[in-house]
Amino acid sequence: MKVLFIDTAHPFLWNSLMEHGYDCVYDENFSSNNYEQYLADAEGIVIRSKIKLTAAVLAKALKLKFIARVGAGMENIDFDFAQKMGITCFNAPEGNRNAVAEQALGMLLSLFNKLNKADHEVRNGIWLREENRGEELCGKTVALIGYGNTGSTFAQRLRGFDIKLLVHDPYLQHFGDGFVLESSMDTIYEEADVVSLHVPLTEETMFMVNKQFIQKFKKPIYIINTSRGKCLNTQDLVDAMKIGKVKGACLDVLEFEGVSFEKMEENSPAFQYLIEKENVILTPHIAGWTHQSNLKMAEILVEKITQNFPV
Repeated sequence: MKVLFIDTAHPFLWNSLMEHGYDCVYDENFSSNNYEQYLADAEGIVIRSKIKLTAAVLAKALKLKFIARVGAGMENIDFDFAQKMGITCFNAPEGNRNAVAEQALGMLLSLFNKLNKADHEVRNGIWLREENRGEELCGKTVALIGYGNTGSTFAQRLRGFDIKLLVHDPYLQHFGDGFVLESSMDTIYEEADVVSLHVPLTEETMFMVNKQFIQKFKKPIYIINTSRGKCLNTQDLVDAMKIGKVKGACLDVLEFEGVSFEKMEENSPAFQYLIEKENVILTPHIAGWTHQSNLKMAEILVEKITQNFPV
């Protein structure tokens, strides 16, 4: 079975598939202009976020049986067309859920305790204590939107803190356990101090955090986004921060990222505002990007591919 690697992955994925008898193909100079020559013979495709597998692209892969996405999000695959063509789509959210959860917690604690600001000041000979007095997570009400792989794992990491945890997921039921409290959005709007997104990017979640969403909260909130940049409207976030409706933000993903998440495509006034604010933590889409998650995702995809399409 010929498997076309259109993007990089941990060597374990390539090596293991080869050991299982798959014929793997990769060219480090792949671009949209030259990988298509391999599509006609490909029975499997391995991708990250480098390209979009549109209906037009998939229509050229007449032998294709599966697509393996090294990561969690599937928005760069025309999933409906793939299903129509009988193509199985795999992803590996189990592999990076712990990495995302740990980063979400780390960003929040860094924001609350002003660690980035204080570290920068001390390195520059500035010793300020009162100005860097922090907030405690203890006693806060944290709300998670989405309770899939990353949401549920983040909830596990929060168990050591004396918080109230509200979780809303319209696609799941009966997941509460005494600590995790299944919640309506109305309750979250009423009680939340911190809101963390754990949702895929879909038509339903596109810019779900916007002016109308933020205005519904009774208290000023902190926002964490480790999902996808376009789940949050940056200008609406900035406007809310300017009037104190949002007290701070932890953003690992940004609206202005390119398709491959490798660079920013726009340096807007809203983004410039975030850069200049000390109550904002920014990272370059690395929440699921650990050495451990890289290997775990490869291991998970090897298992899914070999179990479903043995050679």
